[in-house]
Amino acid sequence: MTTYKEIRGTHIVSVTSDPPSPLNGQMWYNSTEKVVKGFTSNPAGTWATITAINTARGAGQLGGTATSAWFVGGEINPPHPSPGSNWSTKNELWNGTSWTESSDLTRPGFYSGMGSRGVPNNTTGLVFGGHQGTNPATQYAQTEEWNGSSWTEVNDLNTGRRGGGGAGTSAEACLCFGGGYGNPFSPQDETELWNGSSWTEVNDLNNARPGRASFGSSTSALYAGNSPPNNYAETWNGTSWTETTDFSNSGKDGGSGVVNTSGLIFGGHPTGYTEVWNGSTWTETGDFNVARPSASGAGASAGSAIIAGGYNPSPGVYVTNAEEFVSPTTSTVTFTTS
Repeated sequence: MTTYKEIRGTHIVSVTSDPPSPLNGQMWYNSTEKVVKGFTSNPAGTWATITAINTARGAGQLGGTATSAWFVGGEINPPHPSPGSNWSTKNELWNGTSWTESSDLTRPGFYSGMGSRGVPNNTTGLVFGGHQGTNPATQYAQTEEWNGSSWTEVNDLNTGRRGGGGAGTSAEACLCFGGGYGNPFSPQDETELWNGSSWTEVNDLNNARPGRASFGSSTSALYAGNSPPNNYAETWNGTSWTETTDFSNSGKDGGSGVVNTSGLIFGGHPTGYTEVWNGSTWTETGDFNVARPSASGAGASAGSAIIAGGYNPSPGVYVTNAEEFVSPTTSTVTFTTS
């Protein structure tokens, strides 16, 4: 058997304490502890398969964190049959281990909501907008609030729409932005603010577009909506939208994060791209295990998120797959030597 000594020689630096900023793969001898140590780094985050949802569907809404979330609405199989026959009201709760069916929405809807990503747990949330039917689709302004046990209709949006973005860290303060309506589909730039009882129109996006990749709060949000061939990204400061660095890959379906300076966007086909936002630039990280569009996502930070459902283009069905994002890691390990 080939040994480390034969491959690399015997030149391992002896130090009295571990180096403060070791490089990936670096080794040293800690003379104080009398052990050989090394440093490993996983610079890219990865997705890990978790328990599947109970009902296959796509383009629903997922709110909460990686350990406590709700997943509601969306379209179920078979995709796109006669208008109005396959939109789901189902709601499932995630406790970090398994999904449990809970109280349904009051009405079914495809893109059944667009917000409350980043809510603190599965006991609070808000969904809004959506559509039913295909020829032509009917856009909704309906809003429903989740209190941990049931959904209740509250005041409608001023402008009904589907396929837009949302942000919020509680059911009492959310944003709805972008999306569109009409047949043919007309992208919109309207932004509305929810104060716990009603919606108020505020400053518009700079670029009208659909796209569900968004995260943040009602005062600090990011929208990475997709408008091919331009993958626009904009940040919200509580008053207005500012254009920022475009993201790299189209087809994003979800996001996680509670402020506009740190978060993830993810989704799409064929690779299930994931990108990390640090407040100024995007960095590609690990792709989904099962690449698919129309997956829904949520999470409280750039390093912690889950996705559920989605659409498998071949053979053309919605799926039950769910995955959790594991953030980049580093560690110092001790080697046993003889």
